[in-house]
Amino acid sequence: MQWDRINEKLSILADAAKYDVSCASSGSKRDNTNKGLGNATGMGICHAYTEDGRCVSLLKILLTNHCIFDCAYCVSRKSNDIKRAAFTVQEVVDLTISFYRRNYIEGLFLSSGIFSNADYTMERLVLIAKKLRAEHRFNGYIHLKAIPGASPELLKQAGLYADRLSVNIEMPTEQGLKLLAPDKKRHDMIHPMKYLKNAIAENRDEKKVFKKTPLFAPAGQSTQMVVGAAAETDLHVLYTADHFYRKMQLKRVYYSGYVPISNDNRLPAIGTPVPMIRENRLYQADWLMRFYGFSVNEIITPAEPLLDLEIDPKLAWALRNLHLFPVDINKAELPLIKRVPGIGVSSALKIVSARRFTRLTCEHLKKFGLALNRAKYFITCKADGFEHKDHEPWRIRQFILAESSSKYRSTFSPQLTIF
Repeated sequence: MQWDRINEKLSILADAAKYDVSCASSGSKRDNTNKGLGNATGMGICHAYTEDGRCVSLLKILLTNHCIFDCAYCVSRKSNDIKRAAFTVQEVVDLTISFYRRNYIEGLFLSSGIFSNADYTMERLVLIAKKLRAEHRFNGYIHLKAIPGASPELLKQAGLYADRLSVNIEMPTEQGLKLLAPDKKRHDMIHPMKYLKNAIAENRDEKKVFKKTPLFAPAGQSTQMVVGAAAETDLHVLYTADHFYRKMQLKRVYYSGYVPISNDNRLPAIGTPVPMIRENRLYQADWLMRFYGFSVNEIITPAEPLLDLEIDPKLAWALRNLHLFPVDINKAELPLIKRVPGIGVSSALKIVSARRFTRLTCEHLKKFGLALNRAKYFITCKADGFEHKDHEPWRIRQFILAESSSKYRSTFSPQLTIF
């Protein structure tokens, strides 16, 4: 009977947690000692471990979907007529250990609605992490939500037990937050971010002097924005993300396309969800800022505040800057090679490494894993006569879109039979 009750809670609170996309385990290092459970060191519990944010198998739940706030875009808002549930601290601990022993999960992602106030809720999140670490010697990955408005003392404890903490800023603009969540204040979200940034930096400095200094949020902090619930443009979204990367040293900013859940006239109408491609383009732009050396001003401008949904941001930038191309892959510097559409960071590094031993040809490039059908419009390989052809931007765009469409049709055409 008790497990039936817990299973019912699990179905409710796991479903409610699906709207929070900011779960990833990257950058953590927590050794398994004294024959404890799990391991977040290197490739420990995370079979998709990477700092570019690919997720691992986590038990992803809310502690409760009760909430004192009435955010228009949130399914758990207090005015929404939904079935409510709440785990006890021990129930979450038992579920985590039970699921881990069965190899269902590799860690825990725990968020929550607000019970009565920020500290009351944060205290319970911290207690769960503390029990897992101290009582069960659980060394797997733990991601906790840092509740806006929680006291610095609780944030400090959370950082000692969790691998990553995240404070969701929720709306890209303060105007959007005031419109859709008037009970919340941006200051309450910024304050814990600043505290965590400073605490993480101090811990890093202490570790250089005292190796036995306890870890503090070794995987850093992240945040999430709901996209499309208000009238913000991609310009607003990316400028906000860039600000937090620079000012708060965040590891990740996540973008969650708004899913219509209410007939509230402040929100998009039911049946008009944010296109998945918009969310995808924002992530692509985010990658350009973090790994490819692009500034936000290069990706998007006030003159064109929305990302092109037909082509990716890197290709859009290249078409606007054809004067920089073609790039001679045997001579160009690494930063410029990384900006060539179709060439990723890994492929660019292979090119720079390989050309020390021979002049690269088109045949070499085919082995490096780059998208040559796209890159060929922006590079030249004089070693084998592979020369760039001059085309207008609109023509290159047409060629690439046509090739992509043709590839899609040949792969998924109902008339095509593959043996």
